[in-house]
Formats: sequence, structure tokens, C-alpha cells
Amino acid sequence: MTLAQLNYAITIAGENSLNDAAKKLFISQPSLSASLRSLEEELGFDIFLRSKTGMSLTVKGAEFIGYARSVMEQYEILDAKYISKTGVKRTFSVSLQHYTFAVNAFVELVKQYGMDEYEFEIHETKTYEVIENVKNQISEIGVLYLNDYNRTVLTKIFTSAGLEFTPLFDCNIYVYMSKKNPLADRDEISIEELDDYPCLGFAQGERNSFYFAEEVMSTYDYKRFIRANDRATLLNLMIGLNGYTLCSGIICEDLNGSDYCAVKLKTDEKMTIGYISRKDSILSDLGVKYIEELAKYKDQVMA
Repeated sequence: MTLAQLNYAITIAGENSLNDAAKKLFISQPSLSASLRSLEEELGFDIFLRSKTGMSLTVKGAEFIGYARSVMEQYEILDAKYISKTGVKRTFSVSLQHYTFAVNAFVELVKQYGMDEYEFEIHETKTYEVIENVKNQISEIGVLYLNDYNRTVLTKIFTSAGLEFTPLFDCNIYVYMSKKNPLADRDEISIEELDDYPCLGFAQGERNSFYFAEEVMSTYDYKRFIRANDRATLLNLMIGLNGYTLCSGIICEDLNGSDYCAVKLKTDEKMTIGYISRKDSILSDLGVKYIEELAKYKDQVMA
């Protein structure tokens, strides 16, 4: 296995086509195909599925490409620092469910490290994609929650993907809504009292299982329910339709504004906020710092 072969495989994965990858690499398609076949024979499995429509990654292939990208990134850093001395920037990527505090922690990280020497990526996305991004090394860290309902299933998925979950803090469940909602001035709200208002949740696409829901109490028989793809739309629906969602109670007015509030839900259920990372990897300096920024919100968890 050579660095050139790793680069070839990564390029093919990005182009989904042998022909397009060959053009990008400035080599002939037969030479690229032969190099790929040699690599697959050495590995003992197919990295790609071949079809008339192009190339797609196998399950093992997707895992391999994730590690290959990591190896190539480390090589580029070594090359930039000791050989070509071109000053390639280090990268840090995180994936997360739709948590404003996790975005805020990312903002603080970028402010501290700056963007002169580092490149940053943040993927606020579906639960399954958070897991896949960390599994395939697109992101170093994934931020999500566990509770009594989803813990067993998601823990099995983490184990199968070679990931581990590290808890940060436990939270009570809060109703997040516009301050104009008729229930906004309450100290506590029961789930039944919310039946006249639409519950708002994040769409999970093809993986729309209760276990992947970002909102706790996902199996409750809601009388009105609306799914949205992004936080901005969710916030607009809170104001326009007096909608609500269920959350940890951590409010970040700097990002969401001051038009919203969190009221405790009458339930004994709790959620554990934490992060997933690869079992066989050591967190980077930026990863450790990001976790430290996340952990600071433990003091802001509402009693």
C-alpha cells in the first residue's frame, strides 16, 4: 500500500467515477483501474461497487476511505512542516445535533485558535449523519444525547461503528417556545397541556426512527407535529404557530435572540448530553479544547 494508492482511492470516492478521477489525477484510466485493483487485492475486499452509473463505496470501503483521509492529512502536515514547508493548515471538524450551545462552543474555539493556521468545519445535521461522519472520520467529534429510550439501540450502533460515547452532563427536559406563547409564563408544563400547540421536531430523512429523534419523548402521541430541516425554520414556527420543542433548557440568546424561553416539563425523564469519538483515536488539541468548551455548559443546566 502506497500514499499514491491512498490518494487515488480518495479521489475516486470524491468523483464517484474512474474516468473523472483519472482526469483529475492526470493519469490514464487503465493505470488508475490497475492501481485500485492492486490495492483491493492487498486489502482483501472491494473498496468500491462498480456499476454503469459509476463507483460507490462499499461498507468496508467507506471505513477504509475515512482512515485513508486521516493518513493523507497527517502526511500533508508532515510534508508542509518538514519538507515543502508550505504551511498547510490543520483542520478540525465537528458534527452535532441541533444544539445552539454546541455551536456557541465551536464559535469560542474558533475565536481562541483563529483561522490563520486552522481550517474549521461544523456539520449541524441528522442524528444518523452525526454518527456516520465520526465513523468515517469526516468529523473528529459528534455531539448528541442519550436517554433511557434510545440508549441501548444507539450504544449498539456506536459499538458496531467503532465509536464510544462520553457523557458530559445530565439535563432535565424543558419546553422551548416563544415568549409570546400563552404557556410561556408557567413554572412547569405537563405534556398534555401542550396538546393544543404543534410540537416541532427535526426531520431525520430516511432514518426517521424514534431512536434517531433529536427530541426526547419521541413516542408520545402528539396531536400536532411538524418537522423542519433547520433551526431557523423551527424558531420561525415557534413564533408564527406558537409551536414548541423539547430541549435541555440551555439557552444561548447570543445566537437565537431573546424572543424565546424554556419552561420545565413535568416529567422525571432526563437526557444525557455527550459526544462520540473513535475508540482507536486520541483527540487532537482542538478536540480536547472543544470538549472543554462544551463542558462549561454543565453550570448552565437549569435546575
